[in-house]
Amino acid sequence: MKASHGGKATNEKIDAQKIAVLLRGGMLPQAYVYPTEMRATRDLLRRRMHLMHTRAALLAHIQKTNSQDNLPEIGTKLASKAHRQGVAARFPEPAVQKSIEVALALIAHDDYLLRDVELCILKTAKQHAGNTL
Repeated sequence: MKASHGGKATNEKIDAQKIAVLLRGGMLPQAYVYPTEMRATRDLLRRRMHLMHTRAALLAHIQKTNSQDNLPEIGTKLASKAHRQGVAARFPEPAVQKSIEVALALIAHDDYLLRDVELCILKTAKQHAGNTL
């Protein structure tokens, strides 16, 4: 469908012909209506993904700030709670230290929320599809 959208000459007849070729070739996926009882779990999984993206952006911000200040590499994975101690103190500028402290606090809060969301996902997903989980 993206290829047909990018064409120069287009009208209803040309579009219909392109869609027909895609259908004949099996290139258009079938629509899937998610079961009603599983939609809340799917939405929770989407919320988890959003939290993971936010957390990853915060971790990347810390690493980027560290490299922008030409400081030596942190060396440990900040994803682990045990390796976050003293990271803000590495930065000489007080405003940067505060920014890193805020990022670390948000990461810690995201970790807490993620644990809670993942536990809820496990409980509800087992009810829907225990053997595929």
